[in-house]
Amino acid sequence: MTTYNLLQNYWWLIMSVLGALLVFLLMVQGGQSMLIHYGKPDKRALLINSMGRKWELTYTTLVTFGGAFFASFPLFYSTSFGGAYWLWMLILFSFVIQAISYEYRSKPGNIYGSRFYDTLLLINGIVGPVLLGVAVATMFFGAEFTVTKSNILNVQGSSISQWGPQHGIEAIFNWKNLLFGVMVFFLARTLASLYFINNINDDEVNASQRHLLLINAGVFVPLFLAVVVVILTSAGVGYDDSGNAQWVANKYLHNYLSMWWALIILLIGVVMVLFGVGKTLMKGDYKQGIWPAGIGTVLVVMTLFWVVGYNNTAYLPSLLDVQSSLTLRNSSSSEFTLTVMSVVSILVPFVLAYIAYCWYKMDHRKLTSDELDNTDHKY
Repeated sequence: MTTYNLLQNYWWLIMSVLGALLVFLLMVQGGQSMLIHYGKPDKRALLINSMGRKWELTYTTLVTFGGAFFASFPLFYSTSFGGAYWLWMLILFSFVIQAISYEYRSKPGNIYGSRFYDTLLLINGIVGPVLLGVAVATMFFGAEFTVTKSNILNVQGSSISQWGPQHGIEAIFNWKNLLFGVMVFFLARTLASLYFINNINDDEVNASQRHLLLINAGVFVPLFLAVVVVILTSAGVGYDDSGNAQWVANKYLHNYLSMWWALIILLIGVVMVLFGVGKTLMKGDYKQGIWPAGIGTVLVVMTLFWVVGYNNTAYLPSLLDVQSSLTLRNSSSSEFTLTVMSVVSILVPFVLAYIAYCWYKMDHRKLTSDELDNTDHKY
């Protein structure tokens, strides 16, 4: 394996970490989708202020994820973000209204009322996870696009990648993609309940969240099993030694079996998620379930990125022209660019440590109604 290939693999590892962290932080959106269950203003305020401490982390991670893709695998960025723009515009619009809501919900002179902004948060809480799940699912199940790299030399010609007339909307109506998206939605709600139980010190909220945890986890687990079965039995695009693409039956199952370490990490992650949920439900005084479940979620999502990108696999298969499918080898930046960025990536552990420290400082005291009454920083 050449140095260039190692750099491509390294940056896919970084993308898998960012993608996994983004899925974990979607618990903010999961929490917003639960506002409909709370009619009392004081209880809604507890939930919104709990999420308000973290929403910027989710937003920033989403932007960083897209920026890192642009820098390391620009052909994917131009193909997916540029071609399936209706799908991505819906996702970004939902996050924009989230930012507006947290900024103006409790500002003086709010002529729309807090309920209006709560509705916007609810929309983002549903649309964000489902459509992000749909977008990620296209990396397994493919999308309707073609790539003609020679167009880059013709300034008056067409763009490099071409999509169908619906430009990503068709992905939402693919049942496999939608199943994946709904699964992500209920995962976000499950993680949100675990986080609220850990972060909010209120008996009524705690009791209601344990009830919601039972429901959401009860839906999420079978959905997750269904998604895993669909992925492992689906064909993927593989490449032979000559670089020719072809559809391979059960490609992702073969990848898990050949990359046994990824399979072990997947199983560890699943066990951690089930442990965090199960212990929280069985022990009324246990409130730390977000940590094993959160770490388990990150591990599981990372392995999904690994099996869809490594082992000569196309991480964005083309349903229209299999030879247009994107891989780590044909869609990355130059070796020089990846080398320079790899030097900068040394700072990533320090950034993660800073995030962890900020998280601790924000959450070292549990949120209560009294604390909201005595602070000026309220959403």
